[in-house]
Amino acid sequence: MDERTADCIVLGGGLGGCMATLSAAKMGLTVIMTEETDWLGGQLTSQGVPPDEHPWIESFGCTNTYRQFRIRVRQYYKENYPLTEEAQASDRLNPGNGWVSRLCHEPKVSLRVIEDMLSPYVNSGRIHVYYNYQVETADVQDDRVQAVTVKHISTGQQLSLRGLYFIDATECGDLLPLAGVEYVTGAEAKGTTGEPHAADEADPLDMQPITYVFAMDHIEGAHCTIDKPEQYDFWRNYIPEFSQHPLLSWYIPDVNRGHQLRQRPMMPDGSGELPLWTYRRIIDRSLFAHDLYESDITLVNWSQNDYLLGSIIDVPVEEQRRHLEGARQLSLSLIYWMQTEAPRPDGGTGYPGLRLRGDVLGTEDGLAKFPYIRESRRIKALYTITEHDVSRELRGSLGIKRYEDSVGVGSYYLDLHPTIRSNRQLYIPSLPYEIPLGSLLPVRMKNVLPACKNIGTTHISNGCYREHPTEWNIGEAVGLLVSYAIRHRITPHDVRAVKSHLQAYQELLRQQGIEVHWPEGMEGV
Repeated sequence: MDERTADCIVLGGGLGGCMATLSAAKMGLTVIMTEETDWLGGQLTSQGVPPDEHPWIESFGCTNTYRQFRIRVRQYYKENYPLTEEAQASDRLNPGNGWVSRLCHEPKVSLRVIEDMLSPYVNSGRIHVYYNYQVETADVQDDRVQAVTVKHISTGQQLSLRGLYFIDATECGDLLPLAGVEYVTGAEAKGTTGEPHAADEADPLDMQPITYVFAMDHIEGAHCTIDKPEQYDFWRNYIPEFSQHPLLSWYIPDVNRGHQLRQRPMMPDGSGELPLWTYRRIIDRSLFAHDLYESDITLVNWSQNDYLLGSIIDVPVEEQRRHLEGARQLSLSLIYWMQTEAPRPDGGTGYPGLRLRGDVLGTEDGLAKFPYIRESRRIKALYTITEHDVSRELRGSLGIKRYEDSVGVGSYYLDLHPTIRSNRQLYIPSLPYEIPLGSLLPVRMKNVLPACKNIGTTHISNGCYREHPTEWNIGEAVGLLVSYAIRHRITPHDVRAVKSHLQAYQELLRQQGIEVHWPEGMEGV
């Protein structure tokens, strides 16, 4: 078996993995990064999810590299696309004008920008990226990983990767069970976490659903109907336990009213507020000159294609494959239903002009390269973030939870889609939050660190720490943590335990443009 060595091995090329890799390389470390698909960028690219962000993102509350990413995305459009004069002049260009984000844009543009940010270190040989590799095994001795074996998805080629540190930035926390890292999955019991909204009994398989996102446009008068999906008849008649309506309908859970449902319009035709078409729209054709686009383009990551029938984590391989295929079939069934049977405001049925745009996501079948993963295995950490740390109601007059060992900031609702076993749904108002270093440190293992949705959160608090800018910040902080530990010949745990090192490490974060704390006075926002 071929062997590769580097200071740092990063498994997973999502946002956290890319930023762990970039920050470590900037500090002079050699890095090997593996990625399951042929695209870097995770949520933003291979999973097709525009950035979920907080209200202050344009001014503060993110790392400098994340701000540079946002600037570069806008600049890419201005330098390469024929925009209208108004769009070209806007310093807050939102290419899709989607209402989920201030920066809805094409996954390929995210991919290009992320690759450009990494390119100096890739081209110099400090970073080596291995695409289409999954982690297979881990060699562990004395609470340290010595090496991991990764396997190419298509060819079966195996590589042994050796390094000083191993960063698990996979979407599901795949290294954790292989390396014997203590972890939890799914819903903890209220008696364990003390969280008011925790389940009465623990259920490790009760987690948020996965979703296969797809891109589509709409060509009026055209007939773009796909072949009937194999599982269409099942999904056409499937009614979730929390609903009185089929999943394939215009009725979706109302996040502000428990398990009540509300009807959403499809198109921005005046038939209702906040139409699904503009929700995650990534191209608003009116912003582009010379009729560049035939139509708007939107990404479909809706309640209707949340897959509720089972977990892909900690289940037998055949069951995992069955659920992945079921999630694909659900998304294909959704567009087929919209093309053929979906009720229209004019009394007709179907929008045959809806066209799958696989080119937008780099695939032939029109679906994203990888399912959107909302919930991962989570390490048992030195500090576990709970609902008490972020809930606006529970914090009350205490305001933002400020950690002495904070390594970054973020903000988002405690947002849980209906879970796959209990169908529990939460959308809890939260305060801006900080990221404690203790949540990044496993209770036992010395050279394994998380850099995705696998940090020390609970089922509930993961609902806000899973968003794009937070994952980005986590990865960046972890890459700098590894470089600091190597430089000072101490462990990451020592960095937290020794006050002088913690302060020096936090100063390094600040120098690198990471906001360690929220400004004073944010509590009332």
